[in-house]
Amino acid sequence: MAKMKQVRAAQKREDASKGASKRRSIARNRHANHDYEILEKFEAGIELTGTEVRSLRDNNAQLTDAFALVRDGEVWLSNLHIAPFAQGNIANVDPDRRRRLLLHKKQIRYLAEKTQEKGLALVPLEIYFNDNGLVKVGLALARGKKLYDKRNSMKERDVKREIDRAMKLR
Repeated sequence: MAKMKQVRAAQKREDASKGASKRRSIARNRHANHDYEILEKFEAGIELTGTEVRSLRDNNAQLTDAFALVRDGEVWLSNLHIAPFAQGNIANVDPDRRRRLLLHKKQIRYLAEKTQEKGLALVPLEIYFNDNGLVKVGLALARGKKLYDKRNSMKERDVKREIDRAMKLR
């Protein structure tokens, strides 16, 4: 009896560790951290059609030049390219259309206020499937970096790398 309880407890631990990493990334904006100083991060849902979701399951998305805008109390994602689904025929929509992001009204008001400030922008960082299989967009409130800021961050990264190497040799 005690042996059976131990086996069940071990199975539960295994299931819990497997379930922790169910988040599956579809596309990332790798230039965002280089071009912007990330101030805050948000998670938003996205309004998609069925063929777009099926195309995303095949990892057919490009997030490189995408940006978000607040218009009339709604947040819109522009320049996100989702390739047409291969078996989608007439159900496919325009791959570069604007898509609405789903956020709470309080968050939308907050983002609208912040984006009115000079130099702040909404930048999508990542598109991914969450634990429940829903498509989510990682959105960041960011400030654009100047050239000297980029040089400073590169310099800091190099110094950190050298310190890590020195620590590893000791």
